[in-house]
Amino acid sequence: MMKTNGFIDKKISRHKTLPEVIAERLKQAIINGELKGGQQLKQDEIAKRFNASMIPVREALRILEVQGLVKLYPNKGAIVRELSVEEVEEIFDIRIMLEKGALKFAIDNLDHKEMEYGEYILKKMDVLVEEEHLSQLNFQFHNILYGASQKNILLELISDMHIKLERYMRIYLLNMGYHQTSQEEHYKMLEACKNKNKSLAIEILVQHMENAKQSLVIFLKSREN
Repeated sequence: MMKTNGFIDKKISRHKTLPEVIAERLKQAIINGELKGGQQLKQDEIAKRFNASMIPVREALRILEVQGLVKLYPNKGAIVRELSVEEVEEIFDIRIMLEKGALKFAIDNLDHKEMEYGEYILKKMDVLVEEEHLSQLNFQFHNILYGASQKNILLELISDMHIKLERYMRIYLLNMGYHQTSQEEHYKMLEACKNKNKSLAIEILVQHMENAKQSLVIFLKSREN
């Protein structure tokens, strides 16, 4: 879940329960594309892989269903979800509402150290070519800005929306060649935040999200044809 310092902990903590460990590993496999949309997740195979009984496996799949990554069917079992165009549009619309609010609350609280760290993250993103790390840093950059809002429930909701879209955002950032455009928008947003120009920062954020939404919608529609 979301951490207020903006980091995503991808390591399996020794404090996590077995269902959480299984859910985290399966989530990363879905996000990385190892498990494809529409693919069936066989519970007996998962149990064997993790040397676990069926009970923690079922609990793990329920966690993934809540996160919007898996769909459970009474007879078919678990299927990796593939978002429709309509779902992508809806999730982005929700993200825009949530992230506009977070940025509005955050800007006045952003200090020089957070601005510097945000710029450091962007410079790292300038030279990255791996979808996984780029996606993580993209979310981390936004979290640096939103974290200053100190609205933890709002930040958790944003994190949930991010999980649902992360594999698609990787397509947007690199496979579709929009990384440079996205970075230009990030730098403009950061500059507006430095200048405490709330209206401009929010305007850039909304356009940033709309661009990503429209690009992904076009991509998903092209796969339907």
